[in-house]
Amino acid sequence: MKSWLCAFFLISFSVLSHAKDLPDFTDLVEKQGPAVVNVSITQTISQEEVFPQMPNLPEDDPFFDFFRRFHPPHGDVPQEFESKSQGSGFIISADGYILTNAHVVDGADEVIVRLTDKREFRAKVIGKDRRTDVALIKIAATGLPKVVIGNPSLLKVGEWVAAIGSPFGFENSVTAGIVSAKGRSLPQENYVPFIQTDAAINPGNSGGPLFNLKGEVVGINSQIYSRTGGYMGLAFAIPIDVAMDVADQLRTHGKISRGWLGVAIQEVTKELAESFGLKKPEGALIAGVEKGSPADKGGLQPSDVILKFDGKPVSNADELPRLVGSTKAGKSVAVQIWRKGAVKDLVLAVGEAPTDIVTQRPGKGESAVGRLGLGLNDLTDEQKKELQISHGVVVEDANGLAARAGIRRGDVITAINNRDVKNVEQFGHILSGYKAGQNIALLVRRGERALFIPLKMR
Repeated sequence: MKSWLCAFFLISFSVLSHAKDLPDFTDLVEKQGPAVVNVSITQTISQEEVFPQMPNLPEDDPFFDFFRRFHPPHGDVPQEFESKSQGSGFIISADGYILTNAHVVDGADEVIVRLTDKREFRAKVIGKDRRTDVALIKIAATGLPKVVIGNPSLLKVGEWVAAIGSPFGFENSVTAGIVSAKGRSLPQENYVPFIQTDAAINPGNSGGPLFNLKGEVVGINSQIYSRTGGYMGLAFAIPIDVAMDVADQLRTHGKISRGWLGVAIQEVTKELAESFGLKKPEGALIAGVEKGSPADKGGLQPSDVILKFDGKPVSNADELPRLVGSTKAGKSVAVQIWRKGAVKDLVLAVGEAPTDIVTQRPGKGESAVGRLGLGLNDLTDEQKKELQISHGVVVEDANGLAARAGIRRGDVITAINNRDVKNVEQFGHILSGYKAGQNIALLVRRGERALFIPLKMR
């Protein structure tokens, strides 16, 4: 009996000793929690988005009766639906600037921010950048609590981190975990070196902060990997330095400026490395060069392998877009390449990448483009040649008013009320001349067709 008691006390003492080594997040939550907010959005969805139009089938088609039976007649359902969703955000300045995810506020007709003291404010979307999934919003308030910005480059794999947000609407929920990896690349997300953690992140946490033990924000919780839609131990956060750079540009210039080369790249596999005579699979293989682009003017060719960009090694293809994107347009950089079995050094001037314009400048009033719910890009020379047109802007995204009017992703807008549209900047300038309530007609190129789409400004 005595030996059993001895063993019990030894085990209990060991557990208590190890418990003392676990981190205590109470001080962090108490000090930083008030700067974390709930972001609630309202979005109007058209009938067509919920119930796509019934296919135009002849009555003797075997599928006609199936669609007629299960597709509700348009007269039986409302023309528009109001959709509500929630996310998280955090205050970065005492005068009301807040960071969240672009996908949280994308297509929102109304954004409501709720603080921990239960105050609610209608927020204005200053701008959003889909390529990094960062959005900057603002509420009309002063003297607000704000977070402390940290340095994500100092994070170490295995370090403790904490997330605060509103998973499934449960506001100011705190979860903790460790940094599982750094510099993660995700499919279609090659501008962001994600921080991977195993902190419990669920729907509603998006846009919330990731803290280190010092109480500094090191990232924005953005994505999870899941087969169920819920937490499975794989969460990804945008490094805060990437997000703050985007926020500063949106706040100052109303748009994002990124470097651009004009190349199509792919990974260098072991087999490709052997065929090109490389000692190991590294670098970014150029599969194509856009005519007239900075890469073309600088002498880059298909089959070149970029080994270094601006003095920084390129270990794999995913790293190149980040390095180029973070380079100021117009800067001349040294590029080291592997060409035909030998290293070669080039110098080229970085261009400016086409930008999404769904932004507004602080104090300038809501952007007309943003009010329409459009995400636009300038047409490339290649697209103009393919479409056989000399001007226009391509629709990357259509929400709200634009979607309800019938504008789709991939449409090319060539004119507004018979005024030719040359680029995104001019498109916004033309729209700014129309007031709420005025009707405009957009000339749209859709495939081989051209059609006018009318809509009313609001």
